[in-house]
Amino acid sequence: MDKIRNIGFIAHIDAGKTTVTERVLYFSGRTHKIGNIDEGTTVMDWMSQEKERGITITSAATTCEWNGYDINIIDTPGHVDFTAEVERSLRVLDGAVVVFESVAGVQPQSETVWRQANKYRVPRMCFINKMDRLGANFKRAVDMITTRLKANPVPIQLPIGAESSFSGIIDLVEEKAFVFPEDDDKDSNYTPTEIDIPSDMVEEVKTYRENLIEKVAETDDSLMNKYLEEEPISLEELKVALRKATINNTIVPVLCGTALKTKGVQAMLDAVCDYLPSPLDVPAMTGLDPKSGGEIDVPANNDSPFSALAFKVMTDPHVGRLVYLRVYSGNIKAGSPVYNSTKGIKERLGRVLTMHANHREETAEVSAGSIAAAIGLKNTFTGDTICVEGSAVVLESISFPEPVVSVAIEPKTRIDQEKLIDSLIKLAEEDPTFQIKVDDETGQTIMSGMGELHLEVLVERLRREFQVDANIGKPRVSFRETITSSSTAEGRFVRQTGGHGQYGHVELEIEPLERNAGFQFQNKIMGGAIPREFINPVQAGIKEALETGVTFGYPVIDVKVSLVDGSHHPVDSSEMAFKMAGSIGVKEAIRKAKPVLLEPIMAIEVVTPGEYLGEVLGDLGGRRSRVEGMEGTDEMQTIKAFVPLAETFGYTTALRSLTQGRASQSMEFHHYEEVPQGIAGELVNA
Repeated sequence: MDKIRNIGFIAHIDAGKTTVTERVLYFSGRTHKIGNIDEGTTVMDWMSQEKERGITITSAATTCEWNGYDINIIDTPGHVDFTAEVERSLRVLDGAVVVFESVAGVQPQSETVWRQANKYRVPRMCFINKMDRLGANFKRAVDMITTRLKANPVPIQLPIGAESSFSGIIDLVEEKAFVFPEDDDKDSNYTPTEIDIPSDMVEEVKTYRENLIEKVAETDDSLMNKYLEEEPISLEELKVALRKATINNTIVPVLCGTALKTKGVQAMLDAVCDYLPSPLDVPAMTGLDPKSGGEIDVPANNDSPFSALAFKVMTDPHVGRLVYLRVYSGNIKAGSPVYNSTKGIKERLGRVLTMHANHREETAEVSAGSIAAAIGLKNTFTGDTICVEGSAVVLESISFPEPVVSVAIEPKTRIDQEKLIDSLIKLAEEDPTFQIKVDDETGQTIMSGMGELHLEVLVERLRREFQVDANIGKPRVSFRETITSSSTAEGRFVRQTGGHGQYGHVELEIEPLERNAGFQFQNKIMGGAIPREFINPVQAGIKEALETGVTFGYPVIDVKVSLVDGSHHPVDSSEMAFKMAGSIGVKEAIRKAKPVLLEPIMAIEVVTPGEYLGEVLGDLGGRRSRVEGMEGTDEMQTIKAFVPLAETFGYTTALRSLTQGRASQSMEFHHYEEVPQGIAGELVNA
């Protein structure tokens, strides 16, 4: 198992993740021809929409071998609309390679994926790609990783040249220099040639290597003593300490190259094997005992009971429903019975497959540390744990962001009605950030996602994969409601009917919480004014009322509700009566607590030629934006701003026409903010 690496390539859109992955597959002998995004011949971007749009939409898994190591790779999307694919991948990976573009350095989505990797404590290394591009600047990219990502990047390579003169790399660990053959020299098989360190770089190499040794020594006491006493540190000692520091997330090694010109990829693969962790190097997973709720260790070895996490579900046109699994402990054969401990149901593991993008290879069994796909798990969904029934464990699930954009969808023909609902349910099973619901008032089917592109891609999938044509409404914003002051209210549900009546009476306090605090419930009942069995129904009634809101009909967030008093009837009180009382009481309390409407605010970054700066800023001003800062030269300016989601629909098209197609933008959801009073009603009506 120490020869297994489970890694992912993560980055901002267009940094070159898929190009890097294609080169890795070629050099490891997994493919015999290098795939090209522009030609639509990549292995990892296999969906027809990915080939047409030239972007990654769904994460693709594959496996390859390099110098005796088995490397399981997940290539993830860079676009913020498909952030769920990155989230679920990082949850099950042991290490990651973060790809940066040498000119732009750290971009908005780079920050998002870095935060996601921090959340799951994934060890990572950086690959500064596109060193041959005009404006490539290795040092600036490294500085941006320090300042913007608050990381500790340590270059373990230096580029020889930059832009059109980029020709090779210097390995600072082994103090060796390599140059690469030109891309059109097909006979070379892209093998680098070792040369002497260029004379004009000797001093620079010395400085950077000193920095490398110092940073590594800071993480290891025995090396620090040697360093301070100026004793020589051996290559082996340096490598072992660097590996340990990388796995502990105290150091992030930085490499460079240009994947498109096949320069630096082999050295990056060597570094993956040398410095990123095997399943044995990361802390053992802990799960919960589904019966007692106590913690259980899940050691990464084949002798332990089998446990695995389902991290992705997809529908394959040839084999049906595929569930992707990361196996954490034990091993299991195809056809074995398994237990879904999240749902408490038995399943049968049918066929087991190793995936190579959309191609499948059948295997007899899967063992600890591996990533595989299973057929036959009908009731297992993303985030579920499967294990053996006698040693049940529930592993930490995966959390996903809430959708922020909704559209109404209806079939073009009556015949398509049933097909549409079935197809939408299948898509929602695959993508946890895609939600569907029926609006009770209008009877419309509403689909919600992470952005316009996300929903556009899903509608196109409906047409191509499920042969369902549908009409789509205009995008709608997922607003929220909250309160701005505290209040108290009574909820009383009393019905007198023949026989038993209904009686439930509660007194509630409600108070606002800070943003993103969610919903909190506190039971302050003393002396049994409400029997214990009616407390949960009260909470359920409150939650239900909060989901539909009061003033505008949107979910109410960031509130604390306390149950302070109430009364019951020895005969007529029931769970239903107290549930209704909770619902009535919290609605009344919200009305008194000065409710306000909240809207999603997007963090946007616009890169525009300096000559169009005025027009771009003027347009952003008309969209109720708040500019946070600008940087750059007269040639290219970068604007950072916050802008309400409601004002961003169609912005990409507007920006293109303002700048003759020369500006680009990227945005992601940042937070919810109160809507200015004058336009709240206007926005909701729209």
